[in-house]
Amino acid sequence: MFKRGFKTWCENVAVLQRKALGLRPIDPINPVLLAKHLGVEVWKPEDIPGIDADCLRVLLHEDYSSWSAVTLSVNARDVIIINTAHRGGRPASNLMHELAHILIGHNPARIDVSADGYLMLNTFDKSQEDEANWLCGCLLLPRQALLSIRRRGIDLNVAKQEYGVSLDMMRYRLQVTGIAKLLPRASAR
Repeated sequence: MFKRGFKTWCENVAVLQRKALGLRPIDPINPVLLAKHLGVEVWKPEDIPGIDADCLRVLLHEDYSSWSAVTLSVNARDVIIINTAHRGGRPASNLMHELAHILIGHNPARIDVSADGYLMLNTFDKSQEDEANWLCGCLLLPRQALLSIRRRGIDLNVAKQEYGVSLDMMRYRLQVTGIAKLLPRASAR
């Protein structure tokens, strides 16, 4: 369960971040531009200094979906490394999820390296992940944008392209905001 007022706070953050980028509340937002605005660097695995070629092959293998993105602090600056093997609307969600952690002010998880060189997530906070997921959805598809999509009768397949998200994310946000019931027309065909 979220703290009282958290969902409203998230919707407000989505609108404020758009305003800071010169966008209207209903406009799509580019997660890379938001990261730049927030002073967060975005790297691909290939950008990691000194990364071993074998490690890079493992990280970028198309079937390797166990990681999406990770936020690190490098020289007192936030750096997000995204999995470039992901396609469709997934990269935008991955990046926006990490930006949500930063906007909320979450403490980063601790990562340890095993004796044989494997990275292990040593801490996991479900409530922080749930909060970041919610804010991520609001940043990508705020309530006002969803209402606009429905009122304009835009097909969801067209809207998902416009907003750079997956159809699953579009449907999820329409459901959890109640807009699917409020304005049931214009569903995906």
